[in-house]
Amino acid sequence: MISTHSIRVLGRDLQVKSVSAPEHVAQVEALVNDKLAEAEAAVSGGDTQVVVILALMNLAEALLGAQNELAEDRRNSNERIAGLIERLDRQKV
Repeated sequence: MISTHSIRVLGRDLQVKSVSAPEHVAQVEALVNDKLAEAEAAVSGGDTQVVVILALMNLAEALLGAQNELAEDRRNSNERIAGLIERLDRQKV
């Protein structure tokens, strides 16, 4: 069920709709605020657009790294499973 959640990002109170549990929405809010704070600390001048762009770039980089790691883990698992199946098939003979 879709619920409305109150969050605060960049000093603004927002209402967002989500099917996620309130705890999950709070975790997302905290992550976004943490990444924005990190980006803001790295940018001089406090240009909000630059801060948001840098935070998005950092999150995208982390996401792509996690996706690549997951894909590699899946390839390794598939190879291992194929090897185990081959061993089992040889034992049947």
